[in-house]
Amino acid sequence: MAWRIEISEAAVRDLKSFDPLIRKRIDKFLSTRIPLFGDPRSLGTALQGSMSGFWRYRVGDYRILCRLVDESQTIYVRRIAHRSQVYR
Repeated sequence: MAWRIEISEAAVRDLKSFDPLIRKRIDKFLSTRIPLFGDPRSLGTALQGSMSGFWRYRVGDYRILCRLVDESQTIYVRRIAHRSQVYR
């Protein structure tokens, strides 16, 4: 079974605020890059501290913050932002 990606409304708003070229790059990453790998953890990095439980994917200067749920094999995208803003 392949991993399913669900994007929160906040992440959709973040995505709409970006330049179309950046939006296309992030969309391509989410739709093609992640499904190619059997384990999405191989592409991302686990966060620590107050953001423990979240995973980060890097797309250029932008970061995609997600929660991974193994039982349902779902990636919940919570936030997409520039690296200077995403952890605030």
